[in-house]
Amino acid sequence: MTGMRTALRALATAGAALLIATATSPTSAQVRPEPKAPDGFVALRSVDPTIIQEMRYTTAHTFLGERVDGYRQPVCFLTRPAARALHLAQKRLLRQGYALKVYDCYRPQRAVDHFVRWAKDLDDQSMKGEFYPLVDKSRLFEDGYIAEKSGHSRGSTVDLTLVRLPALPTRPYRPGERLTPCFAPKDERFPDNSVDMGTGYDCFDTLSHTDDPRIRGVQRANRQLLKRTLTEVGFVNLPEEWWHFTHKPELFPDTYFDFPVERRSVVGH
Repeated sequence: MTGMRTALRALATAGAALLIATATSPTSAQVRPEPKAPDGFVALRSVDPTIIQEMRYTTAHTFLGERVDGYRQPVCFLTRPAARALHLAQKRLLRQGYALKVYDCYRPQRAVDHFVRWAKDLDDQSMKGEFYPLVDKSRLFEDGYIAEKSGHSRGSTVDLTLVRLPALPTRPYRPGERLTPCFAPKDERFPDNSVDMGTGYDCFDTLSHTDDPRIRGVQRANRQLLKRTLTEVGFVNLPEEWWHFTHKPELFPDTYFDFPVERRSVVGH
């Protein structure tokens, strides 16, 4: 009996030790909290609710053909100075019968990483017919269409266009629908309620260069109106993309953030 009692006590002691270890040790079930935006970030809608938001990367209508990592809700986040500058630009455009429409604002690093993984997968070319019809996917890095870092992740860069008011609705993209090249005539491209800029958004083609000499007439005038209006409030255009602007000076010029695009990332700001 004495031996039995000793054995039972030993089992009980071992069991208690195991319970303590389980309670105090980290487990795979524990989830690390998501990072939050610093105080310098705001939701654009809280600064100017009249700016139209069509956050493309929360949808499947992207050059990847799917929603992009990190985009959980269709909201635009920017640094406060960039958002205020867009508000000033919007006020000027409204007087002329136009409104701004944003396609992308702050972009988490995990989204950029998603772009990089996609670009390295040369077998996935499901959206080539629309977004990069004339570009070999193997050249996306070399030609500068994809990079491992993006200014969007610093929070002061925005992709946007102009919409003539009153704004008409844009129908949703249907995955698997027939693709039309992004540089086709406007009435043949995927429908967008924006003015004609000569190409669609995220068109991987030299025709997207803001001052490409092949872009003339109304298309050129529309690009120049967008560029001139944003330049006047402190934005600088990326010459290779008519839709891409960065507000200067940047609030976070050296930091690439990775908080997700969802409303709670800026709660309390």
